[in-house]
Amino acid sequence: MQDEAVKQTKKNVAVTNLILVLLVVALTVLPLFVVRDAEFGGADGEAEELIAEINPGYEPWFSPVFEPPSGEIESLLFVLQAAIGAGVIGFGLGYLKGARRKVDGKAV
Repeated sequence: MQDEAVKQTKKNVAVTNLILVLLVVALTVLPLFVVRDAEFGGADGEAEELIAEINPGYEPWFSPVFEPPSGEIESLLFVLQAAIGAGVIGFGLGYLKGARRKVDGKAV
């Protein structure tokens, strides 16, 4: 009886995970098809244009410490930063889940 409950729970988790993966894929791919000829620009460029429109004589008060040599390197550094951040968050969540299981007395 308890084995059936565990199997059902695992099945529910698998279905939930599948739905979440499909939702993420849809949210990622759908905008590419819905708005075909759109230019997907960053927030930095939009902010720069808006500032120039509001105050054409504005001079930035800060300059970057490191300026990547190309846009590709800048994208690489951004993706690397995101991956490291995701790894830290994933590690932290896994650690907390393991600690909770240890307190609950469940096998890890």
